[in-house]
Formats: sequence, structure tokens, C-alpha cells
Amino acid sequence: MTFTRRLFQTLAGATFGCVACAAQAHFQMLYVEDTAPQRGDKLEFALVFTHPFSGGPTLVMDKPRAFSQVSAHGSKTIDLRQYLRPVQWQSRDNRATAYRASIPRELMRSLGDHIFVLEPEPYLEAEEGLYIQQFTKLIVNVGGVPGDWAEPQGLPVEIQPLSKPYANWTGGVFRAVVLADGKPVPFAEVEIEYLNHAVDIEQNSFGQAAYVTAPQASFNAQSTYADAQGIVTLGLPRAGWWGIAALDIGATKTHKGKPLSQDAVLWVQARDMVPGKDSGIAH
Repeated sequence: MTFTRRLFQTLAGATFGCVACAAQAHFQMLYVEDTAPQRGDKLEFALVFTHPFSGGPTLVMDKPRAFSQVSAHGSKTIDLRQYLRPVQWQSRDNRATAYRASIPRELMRSLGDHIFVLEPEPYLEAEEGLYIQQFTKLIVNVGGVPGDWAEPQGLPVEIQPLSKPYANWTGGVFRAVVLADGKPVPFAEVEIEYLNHAVDIEQNSFGQAAYVTAPQASFNAQSTYADAQGIVTLGLPRAGWWGIAALDIGATKTHKGKPLSQDAVLWVQARDMVPGKDSGIAH
């Protein structure tokens, strides 16, 4: 299928309007402070539906349909919904309902990869008359032991990492494949957005100051397309958190009589290379 044909079919299929266009501005966050801890300990999550580059506004979340953890060696899936609690999240612009979760140390003891999956309730974008549902993944590695970070989780829509999402140097390249019902999605529309404000997880808030200033609005989110095999390649030019969203790729296109955009989201963390104390290289 050619790139032009894929775009034509995408537009033709949006019978209720441009679903993907409306979904572009929103990102489901699944946030922890560190995705590569040395040892397993209690893990604090913030689940916020927002605009990460601008630090808001934050959108009201209903209680998630599912929040789960695949243990370090893939032996079982743990239902984490009992740990969810609603909070009022303060963005730069407003306060809105989000969720926190405190995952006990007992569930993080195992060395290796822990895969966290969030299935939110579809969000009604009233101005556009459509619903948005972003299936979101985050992978935490304990102790540097290899694990199952590249394994798909059988979601309706999903971004399968081809690079470790928790072990990225600033300036490196990250690769992933976009999946719908387990199959690659050729030429999927993908948006990448930087978390441009500090997160105070204890105070349930974003910082007011932005890390960087965009020269104009088109820089707030980077847009690209997957290739013919559904693979997307992107650079990570700055340390911190990067959200990757594949837009409107799900087979389910309606919810409660309105159009539905099912998006896949993956969060990756990039880190600066800091010279060692005895390296002789100036910091």
C-alpha cells in the first residue's frame, strides 16, 4: 500500500470527522520519577490526561477501566486498580481529576522489567463531538537485569518498543513498531511530545516554568508517520520524558454513538551522559 493511498483511506474512514486531528493535542501520562532504579522499592505513579509540552490544561479523567503490571519475568499479570485514588491535578491553567497510585515494594522486588499498562475510560472531547481512548504503556527496569521490554501485551492498539524505553542517552535514536490487534500498522500517524514542565508528584502538580520555549506552536508536538512496516524512528534531543502516540489506529471506531479515536501511547525516558569524577573531562 502506498503512502498516499494509506492517507486517503485514513481520511475516507473518518466518516464522523477528522478523529486523528482532534486527538493530536492530548496525551495520557503514566508517570514515575525513575524508570531505571537500582533496586525495587515502592513506586509512585501519576496518571494525568493533559498537554505535556504546555503543562496543561489538564482534562478530567474517569476511573480507568484497567491498570495492570506484568511482573519482571512475564509469569503473571497483576491488577493494580485497587491502588488507584483520585486527586485534583494542578496544571498551569486549571485543576482537574487525575489519578495517583502507590505500588507497594512487594510488587517491585523482582529484578528486570516491569511493564505497566493503562486502559482509560474513553474521554469525550465535547467541542469535537468525539471520544479519545489512549492505551498507555510504561516500562520500569529494576537493577539493570534484562527482561521482556520488547514483548507486545496483546492490546487493541499498542506501541511495541524496538529499543529499551528506559535506557536512552540524550541525542540517541529510539525505534518502535505500531500495532493494532497485534499487527503492524503501515504509515500510522505518530505524534511525539516532550514533558516540558517539572512534575511535583507529591503536590499533584506541574511546575509553572517551562524547560524550553518553542519558536511557534507547531514545535509543541513533533509529527511523523511510521514506515511501510509500521516502524517509527525518532530522536531524543533532550533529557527527560518523551511521549509517543500513534493516532486513531484501533478497529473500534464508535463509542456511545460518537466517533472514537483509539490511540497507542508509550513513554520513554532519556538521560544525559555525565562524565565520571575521575574521567578528566570537564562537566
